[in-house]
Amino acid sequence: MSWVYLIAAGFLEIGWPVGLKMSQSPETRISGIIIAVVFMIASGFLLWLAQKQIPMGTAYAVWTGIGAVGTFAVGVVFYQDPTSFLRYLGALMIVGGVVLLKVA
Repeated sequence: MSWVYLIAAGFLEIGWPVGLKMSQSPETRISGIIIAVVFMIASGFLLWLAQKQIPMGTAYAVWTGIGAVGTFAVGVVFYQDPTSFLRYLGALMIVGGVVLLKVA
């Protein structure tokens, strides 16, 4: 169950940078901040639950890896963030590192 908590926490980790991005626009400033705070709390709580069974370093690396790659993908798809072969390669290397931590 700890890995389920950790993966869910990683996906929730994507929500707070999106909320902060939303808060840069005057018409969604307050809702963006609220979204960011709610996702931070939920993600942190699930990470806390996951760390009861998963070593702290592994849990943190997986959590941030899912959040980083997920945020990168959301930025590319919804916010027209720049892309290049090297940016995609970097994201793929993060995923590879997360997978390696899981199987090690």
